[in-house]
Amino acid sequence: MGIRILALLAVALPLSFAQDNFEFDSASGDNCTYKANPDTYLQREARAKRAVFERMASFSKSRGAEAPKIDPVPASAIPRRNFIDDEIFTTMDAAKVASAPISGDEEFLRRVTLDLTGRIPSSADVRAFVADTNPSKRSAMINQLLWSPEFTDKWTMWLGDLVENNATAVNVSRQINARNAFYKFLWINATDGNVSLKDTVYNIINANGNTYDEPGAASFILGGIAPGGPVDDEYDMLTYKTAKMFLGLGNYDCLLCHNGRGHLDQLNLWASGVQRSDAEQMAAFFSHERRTGFVVTPSTTPDQMTFYQNSTVVSETTNNNSNYTLPTTFGNRPNRALILGSKTANPIYRTGQTPGSNNWRAEYAKLLVNDPMFSVNFANRLWKAMFNYGLVDTQDTLDPARLDPDNPPGAPWTLQATHPRLLVRLASEFVNKNYSLREFLRLIAESSAYQLSSNYGGDWDSSTVPLFTRHYTRRLEGEEIHDAIVKATGIIPKYTVQGWGGTTSWAMQLPDTSEPRSNGAVVNFMNNFLRGNRDNVPRSDSITIGQSQGLMNDTFVTTRAKMASSPTLQSVAKLTTVSAQIDEMYYTFLGRLPSQFERGKATAYLSNAATAAAKNSALEDFAWALMNKLEFAFSY
Repeated sequence: MGIRILALLAVALPLSFAQDNFEFDSASGDNCTYKANPDTYLQREARAKRAVFERMASFSKSRGAEAPKIDPVPASAIPRRNFIDDEIFTTMDAAKVASAPISGDEEFLRRVTLDLTGRIPSSADVRAFVADTNPSKRSAMINQLLWSPEFTDKWTMWLGDLVENNATAVNVSRQINARNAFYKFLWINATDGNVSLKDTVYNIINANGNTYDEPGAASFILGGIAPGGPVDDEYDMLTYKTAKMFLGLGNYDCLLCHNGRGHLDQLNLWASGVQRSDAEQMAAFFSHERRTGFVVTPSTTPDQMTFYQNSTVVSETTNNNSNYTLPTTFGNRPNRALILGSKTANPIYRTGQTPGSNNWRAEYAKLLVNDPMFSVNFANRLWKAMFNYGLVDTQDTLDPARLDPDNPPGAPWTLQATHPRLLVRLASEFVNKNYSLREFLRLIAESSAYQLSSNYGGDWDSSTVPLFTRHYTRRLEGEEIHDAIVKATGIIPKYTVQGWGGTTSWAMQLPDTSEPRSNGAVVNFMNNFLRGNRDNVPRSDSITIGQSQGLMNDTFVTTRAKMASSPTLQSVAKLTTVSAQIDEMYYTFLGRLPSQFERGKATAYLSNAATAAAKNSALEDFAWALMNKLEFAFSY
């Protein structure tokens, strides 16, 4: 189907962009994963920069003549809308590097709609936005998107990825009901504009109660399960995960196996000075956490017994005799030694603070969300979510000793962030905005730096990637591609989610990456786009041949490019001119009007159809071709 028009209009996904996604591996026994393969870690930042450059080069090449290069402009000519612009364009100007111009309305609207809501704009949305002459229309649109239901869907998914909410994992089995309860907690926190991420994270770490009760975050603790070892392994796992997710300090997976010195000396200045015992004392904050099964009482009803059968009750003991115990001689990590002769590790936070009460997990949560690295971490993560390249990239490798521009590290170390003062200012602004997800994203989206075009007509090489001279593209996530196809074609599916009442139609509303379990074919289609499993397989924006094959051949796509079932195609077929049909198709699927080259090829193809059946077939081919254009699968 559509092979002829594909040759004229569609550029399929290239087979691959260089993109490595590494996580710090849990060490086993005396093995050190860094020493076994140091380049895996030493080259992470270089790989991230190279991946951006190669992604941009491939994207620009694939679009070819369809997107003529737009000449760059002096950085000093870009309007400054907030302090982000002051930092970005002053640095760019000092480096004597030109900037891409501000994006046009079509490019901006599609990008910001995808980035804030995970959906593409409708044809009517694009037409209205382009026609609007209000100079404040971009700010108005940002505000509209920030308070849309789709924003809640998108950022509940983002939070779910961050905290690894799933029903089953390699070593964890939350069960469906616990996953759903945790999803409801995240959904409420993403919806309510008055809930700060600081409070959200505090409640996630400190949650108690039955993991099946909604809305609740008690099941987060189940992510710390580490079978095969002493209970200390679980305290270590929770420390590593919370430090990585909420502080950007992924090195704790190394530090909970061995001292930083001799292992992390070339990787992380701060971590190179941390001892294993320091990390174990961090982990001791979790040693009062307890998990038990659901207890049946005389008042328990049969329905409750059925519902809570496999649930877990999370609680906190205040018994100081139940601590992180030493030594250990088995498990997932190297043998643990006594600490200064002591058989227990007492809780001491990484900054030297000790708990102020016997509720150690609550004390840890309080210390963590007030740690300066908390705001730095989220500022960096949210920046990457919008710019597709972090101020520190990769995100889990923050180095507290290399972030302060007023106290730079000694040689040979350098400041870690591409724009050190900007990261500090962003972290401060995150605090000033009461850790508000919406208000922080508003700050980013309203900056000229975010609104730059991805089109850059001048010389551009990998050395300019850290300068953010243009907007960097990203391949859409599997859920976003699903929803783009659904919205563009107008064919709305109905999926059931176990434990939910009713149905859902949008992939961005699903509670984890194993859904919709009611439709395995759709799961397989989306999994081609590397959704991960929220456990040991992270999401990836790498591009594979399976993705191209899915867009070309999967029935999820091909059945939606049919006149008989697509309201979009039926509506387009009623338009009286080929030109109007082409405009509507491009607005609907790609959010823009066609280039002169594209219009000429499409006009020739559609005009060649003489009969009603042939015209319908040509429109079907056209829809299929547009869904297979490279940019359909990208935010740019």
